[in-house]
Amino acid sequence: MEHWTDSADELKILLNLSQVPGIGGARLRSLMQRFKTPSGILAAPVAELTTIAGIDDEKAQQILAAEKHTFGETQLQKLFEQDYRLITFWNREYPGLLKHIDDPPVILYVWGKFAPRDGFAVAVVGTRMPSSYGRQVTQKIVADLMATGLTVVSGLARGIDTLAHAEVVKRGGRTIAVLGSGLDMLYPAENAALARAIAENGAVITECPFGSKPDAVNFPRRNRIISGLSLGTLVVEARERSGALITANTALEQNREVFAIPGSIFSPQSRGCHELIKAGAKIVSTVDDILEELPQQGELFARHEFAQTLPPDLSEPEKRILEQVGREPVHADVLARATQMAPAELATLLLQLEFQGFVRQLPGKLYVRA
Repeated sequence: MEHWTDSADELKILLNLSQVPGIGGARLRSLMQRFKTPSGILAAPVAELTTIAGIDDEKAQQILAAEKHTFGETQLQKLFEQDYRLITFWNREYPGLLKHIDDPPVILYVWGKFAPRDGFAVAVVGTRMPSSYGRQVTQKIVADLMATGLTVVSGLARGIDTLAHAEVVKRGGRTIAVLGSGLDMLYPAENAALARAIAENGAVITECPFGSKPDAVNFPRRNRIISGLSLGTLVVEARERSGALITANTALEQNREVFAIPGSIFSPQSRGCHELIKAGAKIVSTVDDILEELPQQGELFARHEFAQTLPPDLSEPEKRILEQVGREPVHADVLARATQMAPAELATLLLQLEFQGFVRQLPGKLYVRA
């Protein structure tokens, strides 16, 4: 798809569209798939807009009226006043791991920068009130993870999250902090200096627009981004009802690895970890317990170089497929939806493309450009 994101006018339209009631990420991606650019959506007749699932005449009129909204212009003004950026789902900088979750954010507000090595990341999460044991474990495991070159992802919350980020910053590694608020509503406020240090050699990100307060409803959705950016999620300490457990469960739903640190049977902070271990999470006592689960996924999600131009002698259906298959693995089900092909037809064409050396199949019905 054309990289229209360099245009402030297109970004403004996309931001306005994101605020239309009932137009969530999935419908916005469907609209973009059909009409290619935000301005293309606004130029579409009502009759064409209503061919998108979930969009009726009333919703189509609301979409077309989005051009008059001031939300996008206001957001861009705040963006340009600070050293922040917007990265959309269609931008080359968008994290490949995050793109492959069920509900990836369409727009990311970013303070700092992503790097190719962030495709090899582990999330470290846990309680806001860690024990001395939890503090020691976090610092040790994070230091060892960082020494292997892995990026550490967490949520900048008090406790384990803060310890994980701070350990990486102290050692000069890369870490990504995911907020449940706007970049201008940093929470907790006492982590402002830490966030600035993270942004210097990593990134502080959120899908929440400027002005979004750290409301409780934002954090479960924030947690899906933490796990979505990561090959696996490590829970250090967590009570039985904990946001860290939500992140771990989301990781399982995303078919990512889940790890847990065992603790004392008398410690309430370890009860959530013990429940995860009972449910099948891998017990971690050293960083090697994590690393030995990652090589296959690391290879799976590695970036593959490929020619951007499509061969001219391909059929139109084959070209449609190759437009969707890139250096990041994509699942056959996602391809079927994106190309609007029946699974049987898609499987036949993928096999032909594989024989011709254009695509490569990976385990789990995933495909990349060869």
